Amino acid sequence: MATNQIAGPRTAGRLNTFVAAVVGAVFIVVGLLGYTVSGEHALAGHTGGQLLGLFQVNSLHNMVHIAVGAAMVAAAIAGSRAARAVNLGIGAVYLLLGVAGLFITGDNPLNVVALNGADNGLHLVIGSALIAAALIDKS
Repeated sequence: MATNQIAGPRTAGRLNTFVAAVVGAVFIVVGLLGYTVSGEHALAGHTGGQLLGLFQVNSLHNMVHIAVGAAMVAAAIAGSRAARAVNLGIGAVYLLLGVAGLFITGDNPLNVVALNGADNGLHLVIGSALIAAALIDKS
């Protein structure tokens, strides 16, 4: 029983901080890698370079990835409450973006970050995973 009492506080919030740190770091790396394929495209627009042969990215899309990643890493450093709030908030935004993307991909004038079907699917998965982490680990 003493082990559980000791282990409880040590593990509280670890899922959210871990998820925010890892997903945030991946976002930063993806944003930086995006610049290797988006150079010939406009800052914002319907088209972009193909990252990993699947995801369209332009410079604005890359900037969003880096900003979101930085916010997530900063929240992970700030602690479990901040990480949970960011996971929940960014998760909700990404779920909404995944759904909205179903209507604004392609030549739609609202598609300024070169969204495509692969982006939409990934946004739904990331949003769901972030929200799940926030709901599983409520500390």
